[in-house]
Amino acid sequence: MAKGSNRRSYFTDLSWAAVPFVCLIGFWFMIRATGLINPTLLPSPGAVFEVFWRSVTEGDLLVNIYASVKRVVFGLLLGMLLAVPVGFLIGWYKPVRRFVDPLINFFRALPPIALIPLVIVYLGIGEVAKIAILFYASFFAAVIVMYEGMTQISPVYIRVAKTLGATDMEIFLKVMLPMTVPHMLTALRVALGVAWATLVASELVAAQQGLGAMIQNASSFFDLGTIYLGIICIGTLALAMDLILRKLSKRLVSWQDKVEN
Repeated sequence: MAKGSNRRSYFTDLSWAAVPFVCLIGFWFMIRATGLINPTLLPSPGAVFEVFWRSVTEGDLLVNIYASVKRVVFGLLLGMLLAVPVGFLIGWYKPVRRFVDPLINFFRALPPIALIPLVIVYLGIGEVAKIAILFYASFFAAVIVMYEGMTQISPVYIRVAKTLGATDMEIFLKVMLPMTVPHMLTALRVALGVAWATLVASELVAAQQGLGAMIQNASSFFDLGTIYLGIICIGTLALAMDLILRKLSKRLVSWQDKVEN
């Protein structure tokens, strides 16, 4: 009985998730039918699907998807590996926070695309350069979330732990670390979104493969169908990875009380 109920709940959630996309496609058809936009400037959903099918069966869409996902994952993981300890550091020690906070906010405001010339000069045009741009974007997005999460933890927990005789290391491992797990997962989701948003910029660095490179090449030939396909693929992959992280978050922080709407 419980399994059947869970399945119905799953399909209900899936149906509700599909509704806005169905509406969006319907709106797309409607705009094409009304002629408000020149048909040569707006390919139909069917035309984009034809490009998709041709790219899968005859082209290199899967290769481009693999190249982009690999770059995003590497850049994201490297960014998180540094953002988590730095976030803990600036959240735990006020002197470090006073020194590092202005630097983080300075570099966070710089768009990754503006750093491409310097990245090419110092790192060349290989995979390292592309991953470095994604790492840069992921790190500064995640470290802000980590830092804000640390500062929002109530000092009452720390005082109680100290009253009970806990050392700084015990407070860090048994109080701070568990309470920052939700913020780590939020930082991971935010960094993931930023990494995908930065993908096209990273693949401006002489990329031969990848969804960003596919979009750039298609723009040179005014191939709107391929451009739309690349955009849809990026959005779909980002959404799928975010949904996976949401499921992971629910399992890891099931102990956390939340307000249900």
